[in-house]
Amino acid sequence: MKRKRLVIVDGIRTPFTRMGTDLARLQTDELGRIAVQALLTRTGIDPARIDEVIIGCVGQPAEAANIARVISLRAGIPESVPAVTVHRNCASGIESLTHAYEKMAADQGDVFVVGGVENMSLTPLLFKHETAAKFGRLAKTRSLGQKLQAMLAFRPADFQPRIGLKLGLTDPFCGMNMGETAELLAREFDITREKQDAFAIDSHRRALEARDRLAGEICPVYLGGSSPRVVKEDNGPRSDQTPEVLARLKPVFDRQNGTVTAANASQITDGAVALLVMTEEKAGELGLVPLGILTGYTHAGCDPRRMGLGPVFAMDRAEKRLGLSPEQADVVEINEAFAAQVLAVLAALRSDPFARQHLGRDRYLAKIPRERLNVNGGAIALGHPVGASGARLILTSLRELARRQAKRALVSLCVGGGQGSAVWLERP
Repeated sequence: MKRKRLVIVDGIRTPFTRMGTDLARLQTDELGRIAVQALLTRTGIDPARIDEVIIGCVGQPAEAANIARVISLRAGIPESVPAVTVHRNCASGIESLTHAYEKMAADQGDVFVVGGVENMSLTPLLFKHETAAKFGRLAKTRSLGQKLQAMLAFRPADFQPRIGLKLGLTDPFCGMNMGETAELLAREFDITREKQDAFAIDSHRRALEARDRLAGEICPVYLGGSSPRVVKEDNGPRSDQTPEVLARLKPVFDRQNGTVTAANASQITDGAVALLVMTEEKAGELGLVPLGILTGYTHAGCDPRRMGLGPVFAMDRAEKRLGLSPEQADVVEINEAFAAQVLAVLAALRSDPFARQHLGRDRYLAKIPRERLNVNGGAIALGHPVGASGARLILTSLRELARRQAKRALVSLCVGGGQGSAVWLERP
């Protein structure tokens, strides 16, 4: 039997905006609704034809549990269409696509809306368990005297919050935050501060040069209130990034000897992405010309302390399963969690000793030319709304394939917790 193939018909995203700026006050489910509704409008798909909605999200808000379902209903998709939220940290947006493929392969549907959403500005501050218990006792009191006694039990330290974003970006297994894992790679691969800053500057330059191209994948977001306005573009790329400016910044994660700064790390960002995907047969039946085809994918595990190397292990596994070397990709996207992390991936890919020690190969895996890598800039300039980034990379790479009239794209991300994901796509 001929294996069914999943195609990406089209996609759209909101602008990606820095934490605390343009989209900060939009609830996460509203961000997702905007993207999904824009996708339905752009493609003209009948919502009743959709078999399932699958959305990646890392920091699900308490007020919108199973946020995919909330987004689906609010976007006008019939209540008979089920929805599920998936979570693979930074690869959640990719997981939404691969989850749809697995549903399709199991004959659980032909048409899916997938994507990712994250409003990192709304990541909550949390009370300690002891403080919560005191609030619980206060809520149970009846008399005024009991209430006063319960209130007197509080101490100033009870109101020092646990920062949800900081907790989410710290690995509970190895105890290192993501920035510390980047510092480790910078030391082990001898990646200097100057190399990291140069990579970051290039990311901003490429994103600015690609602004008109990227506009085609962005839907406007209309903000109401006393001063209504429209957000039309990413606000992360900056034109004032120079070696001199970046050299003045202090290291964030290792104050004494570190090289990772706010400028050579990905931006904390808000945004959403929606993709319409379906079987190749269904696209033909509906007269839709796909943007791309999912060729194959892999997820791989690695040392959580070196989670940034996840793409190397995922690409290696993909090469062994699919027979495709990263050198065969016309467009390569490696999510820019940190400049040091991407540079370490490139170094490991072309290292014979690394290949022998960690991949079981006789020689290096691949040398990726810089002119094929992150050609429209990356997360250092555009931002990294963690649940949405994987879907954004898929959309951007497929549009770039079409622009170049090229054949294959390789998308990869490192994943907090010590994983990597790699997706191979091709233009039909």
